[in-house]
Amino acid sequence: MKAPFQSMTSRVFLVLIAGVILSAVLTLRLASGERQQMIGEFRDYHAVERIAQFVLSLETVPAGLRAPFLSAAAGVGIRARFTGADEPVKEPRSGLAQMLDRRLQDHHVESAPTSADDCPPSKGRRSQGKHADGRPSCDALLVTLHDGTRLHLTVLPPRPPPLASHPDYLGYAILFLLSIGILAAFVARMTMRPLKRLSQAAIELGHDIERPPLPERGAIEIRQAAAAFNAMQSRIHHHIKQRAHILAAITHDLQTPLTRLRLRLEKVDDIELREKLVADLSAMQAMVREGLDLARSMDSAEPMRRLDLDSLIDSVCTDAIDAGQQVTVTGGTQVSLMARPIALRRCLTNLIDNAVKYGYRAEVHATREGAFALIWIRDDGAGIPEEELEKVFDPFYRLENSRSRSTGGTGLGLSIARNIAEQHGGTIQLKNRESGGLEVTLSLPCRA
Repeated sequence: MKAPFQSMTSRVFLVLIAGVILSAVLTLRLASGERQQMIGEFRDYHAVERIAQFVLSLETVPAGLRAPFLSAAAGVGIRARFTGADEPVKEPRSGLAQMLDRRLQDHHVESAPTSADDCPPSKGRRSQGKHADGRPSCDALLVTLHDGTRLHLTVLPPRPPPLASHPDYLGYAILFLLSIGILAAFVARMTMRPLKRLSQAAIELGHDIERPPLPERGAIEIRQAAAAFNAMQSRIHHHIKQRAHILAAITHDLQTPLTRLRLRLEKVDDIELREKLVADLSAMQAMVREGLDLARSMDSAEPMRRLDLDSLIDSVCTDAIDAGQQVTVTGGTQVSLMARPIALRRCLTNLIDNAVKYGYRAEVHATREGAFALIWIRDDGAGIPEEELEKVFDPFYRLENSRSRSTGGTGLGLSIARNIAEQHGGTIQLKNRESGGLEVTLSLPCRA
């Protein structure tokens, strides 16, 4: 099971949706701050106008009526009282004092320190504290009137409107997240689709060098990548074809002189020498034939055809039994797949021949596991050292105990078999059996 966000598509999706949500949260935070600032400035402006109107009205009130007028000011959020010249002054002046001073240009306005009596606690306000926006809960001002009287004003700013919880906020948030998720998924899939197509083409190239080239369409970078991939495929195909043709030409051209040499060796009078020379020549001819088979295994010119895998296995095993080899077959894959029949027959034949040659018998068992058809070929031989299990697939590589005239061998059988298996998208693995012998596992994908 894949770990969450392991694929590139899921990572791009996560980065996109996280980035959009983070940007939206920051934008809302900034917008909320701007809104609070605008509300604060409006409230300050409104408070300055109230105070200015109160002071200007107080200037017109006769001295005997000023006391009841000051009492009436509490209804508009202002607590006013006359004070003496010894009232302390607070420096620097608050923003509200500066705004009121600019509004009342012919009055002198200063800030005064506040006390618990000036800012009494009430519902929704905090004594001697600050509001959430950083402003003080109340402001004390000293205003000098035209007649020299000093007026002490305590301004209680209007209570901010409560933030009512809107019932549609949750629905808006869900709709926003859903739309952003859909958009992020679409962008992620659109971005990763060319990369997946390129990855799939690389996988198919390892199985079939003759695969059609990638379509060069899409954005400029995608077209450049597709063109580079097609050029690489063309160069690899040309290199493999050229190498296969050279090897095929060499091995084919050697057949004629080797045949003439064999005919001439028959005329050698010394029987013992003739038998040795003929044996060496036979080994050379076998190596030439194996080299030709290796060249053919690297060239996938044979067309693909649908075949029944169980029928092919039965046919190969029947031919081996008819040739006197000890071969048994069990199980079945029930698989019909697209393959190159001659090449796949050659692959199975090489594996069975190796099992019989070095393990005395071959036990073939076929089954299907998920999307793969598995063919096990077991023998009763001595097995292969663990460090040699991969080296035996190298061309012309032979183990020491196989270098005898009785067993022969050119070291190409497993190389040919692996080439053919990989052309069909399959694999070949070797494993030593605990009970003795070697187990070869041929895995072929069941898809067309």
